[in-house]
Amino acid sequence: MTDQTPAPPTVDGAALLNEVEAFHRRFNVFPTEAAYVAVTLWDAHAHLIECFETTPRIAFLSPEPGSGKSRALEIVELLTPRPVTTVSASANALYRLVDSAAGLPTVLFDEVDTIFGPKAGADEALRGFLNAGWRRTAGALRCVGEGSNQNAQIFGSYCAVAMAGLGSLPDTVLTRSVIVRMRKRAPNEKVEPYRQRTHEPQGHALRDRLAKWADTVRDQVTGAWPQMPDGVTDRPADVWEPLLAVADAAGGAWPARARAACLELVSAAHDNDEASLGVRLLTDLRDKVFCGDDRMPTAAILECLLHMEDAPWGDLDDKPINSRTLARMLGQYVTPANKPIKPRGIRTPSGFPKGYYAEDLTDAWTRYCPPPPEESATSATSATPQVSGGESVADTATAIRHTAGETATQPTLTG
Repeated sequence: MTDQTPAPPTVDGAALLNEVEAFHRRFNVFPTEAAYVAVTLWDAHAHLIECFETTPRIAFLSPEPGSGKSRALEIVELLTPRPVTTVSASANALYRLVDSAAGLPTVLFDEVDTIFGPKAGADEALRGFLNAGWRRTAGALRCVGEGSNQNAQIFGSYCAVAMAGLGSLPDTVLTRSVIVRMRKRAPNEKVEPYRQRTHEPQGHALRDRLAKWADTVRDQVTGAWPQMPDGVTDRPADVWEPLLAVADAAGGAWPARARAACLELVSAAHDNDEASLGVRLLTDLRDKVFCGDDRMPTAAILECLLHMEDAPWGDLDDKPINSRTLARMLGQYVTPANKPIKPRGIRTPSGFPKGYYAEDLTDAWTRYCPPPPEESATSATSATPQVSGGESVADTATAIRHTAGETATQPTLTG
């Protein structure tokens, strides 16, 4: 008679994720149902991080203190493997932590706004760690040893990272993150008071069950290619692929809930994305400044930008946009001839000022801006602010076209 090792008991992944979600709901009020889904899947993915090519960051952000960000991070800490919570760490310490024999950590950064704030220039290496460590292949080259006896060594940076902080994050971090925008609790929103000595063992018991379940689905999620929702491609697909793979492995309602959450949060991230000021500038120039005109003096562009309501141009680093800032921002993009966009001379009835030509911006508009609004440019032009001499920007542009003759053979004027 042959001894047979009994098969390990089957773990109901969907039911386990339901319990993890319920545990979060006891102590956290997230802004949407999609956020509960995303955070639960993120907790589980941290136990399977070796199976994926990327690991999305998760960021709990709010405009004001007291919005539950740190509490959310505390609950994540209970449910994830080898958590390391910090408000300050050097990049070199983190590289060595990731490379330790104990296994990949889950790094939890509270008060992350102190890293990315305006006075955080000394933390560029730390920003590099957070940006590079989301992909398995990334690492840092460092010299190790003493004196002249040093050798180059690559340190890995791939690990799960959760963050909490005020305000926003640089676009390089935002695009690698699932973003949960926390809010202060309303009077009718109640949570259970968190007591570490009571609730930590409960969270750890769930964490251990997640680890055991992860062992049963490791082969299933390794190399998985989960079907992405329509319209989710490129970087958002990289961010959500591990979470959807976890949802598919859990089964039940989680695959459908995960894809719905993916669509909602990706859309919300796009709607709230203020990081790419360059794209915002290009779009405003196309839809609210040029409005079909073929050239525009810099002074007229700046006046139009500064008259826009709910636009950032009046307060960039505590000062309004000026011609130098405009030139620097547009110079990051190129013309159809693959040369940096620069101001050029424009002939006007009153002189020869510097300005910008629509033909130089068309390639950037096509590549970076969302589709133009359906409404005509007429309504936007009618609200255009006035410039010197009582002429509107549109009137000035008309005079420019009249002077230039509006011919295709008009020579290019450089300044």
